[in-house]
Parts: sequence; structure tokens; C-alpha cells
Amino acid sequence: NAEAYWSFDDTELIFQSTREGAAGNAAQCDQIFIMDVETGEVSQVTTEGRTTCAFFLPGSERVIYASTHAADTTCPPEPDRSQGYVWPLYPTYEIYTAERDGTGLVNITNSPGYDAEATVSRNGRVVFTSVRSGDLELWSMNSDGSDLVQLTDTPGYDGGAFFNQDGTKICWRASRFTDPEKEKEYFRLLEKGLVRPSELEIFVADADGRNVTQLTWNGKANFGPFFLPDSSAVIFSSNQADPRGRIFDLWMVDVL
Repeated sequence: NAEAYWSFDDTELIFQSTREGAAGNAAQCDQIFIMDVETGEVSQVTTEGRTTCAFFLPGSERVIYASTHAADTTCPPEPDRSQGYVWPLYPTYEIYTAERDGTGLVNITNSPGYDAEATVSRNGRVVFTSVRSGDLELWSMNSDGSDLVQLTDTPGYDGGAFFNQDGTKICWRASRFTDPEKEKEYFRLLEKGLVRPSELEIFVADADGRNVTQLTWNGKANFGPFFLPDSSAVIFSSNQADPRGRIFDLWMVDVL
């Protein structure tokens, strides 16, 4: 059970889960579910392929998520753990919108390679991560896939972006390199459809990608940044206090 995000009226959560008893092949890899937070009632959105990073569109009548089902309705293989702890970047991930029951499916990326990690602002603008430029960069678009704009262009992984309350800013996690060897390793893994998330810093910028500001410099794994309601600070998860890197705590940092 992971990647749980609120509806815009704070009454529901949408999340991904691998659970026994779900329809299709959900017991083998993640599918998308919606939960009523008051009753705990859960409904299933997807049944095929591997899915990730679901979010509600404004109004909560439609949802957005990434899925591999168009290439293969079964689960893709697990990543090569001989490379250490790595995340898979399945090239068959495309971003879709759908009704809450999974019907009315629309592919809004239609691009070779990894497209995933989409989140949505209150005005319906989508930010997501794509490898279409040859690197893992942030892009934004309308919820129908139109008006595509590249937001980042620095070597390294840029992902897990979220808007603030009024949709004027974004925060995200990113890898940046001062060591040429680490940059070479990053692109070597990227060619294999992998990324190592052990050193990711937190950044903020305007929603159009301008005025980039780095908020952390700890050289650790910093995940899941999100703005406080007044955009004065960002809350995130980090293993920076654990020398072994296994224990994650929640931290906050002011937006400079």
C-alpha cells in the first residue's frame, strides 16, 4: 500500500496496492484503488499491467495514473537487484486518465520510454517525469496531454513533483552530480531502465520551471516533498539522521 494522495475535497484517498483477492493480477503487482476515508470502503480502478502514481483530477470524477498494460497485461519483471537498490523505469509506462471505475481510458502521453509520476494542481495542470529528452526530467501539460512544456534540463533524475495550493510552485526530488563518475553511473543505469535513489535532494521552483532553489544538501535519500498549505515550508521524508540509511523520518525545511 503506497503513494496515497488526497482528493481535492479531502474525503478520499487514491493509492496503489498489491493485495490478495483483488481482481485480475493485482496480487502480483500494484493496481490503483480509491478509499473513502470515513467508511474505509475501497473500490478498484485498474486490473492489468503494473500501475503507479495515481492522483485525482479536479472534481474527482476522473483520475490519472501510469500503467504498463498497453504493452503487456501481465506484470513486468522485477528490477535487476545485482545493481544494488535500484528503481525500475519501465519503458512501457504511459500516463492515462480514466473514470473512477477504470472506464473511459485515455492515453495522454503516447511517447516511447518512461512516463510516470504525474500529480495535478487544483487548476488541472499536470506535472510528471519523462525520459523523452534522453534524461529523467520534469514536464508539465494539460490533463488532455496538450501544451507540453519541459520544466528541468539538468543531468540527473528529477521526479516526484507536487504543486503548492495555488498551483504557482512545484517541489520535487532530484539527483545532481559534482562527481563525474557518479554522473556516468547514473546514465549507465538509465540505459538499463534503472535509477538509484540513494542520493536525492529537495528542490522548489515556479510552476513553469523558473527560479529553481535547492532546499537540502545532505547527500541522502530525500523523498515525498509536499508544500505546507501556506507554501512557507516543505515537509519530506529523509534518512539523513541514520548513518546506515535505513530509518526514515519526516522533516520540514523553510522555502527560501
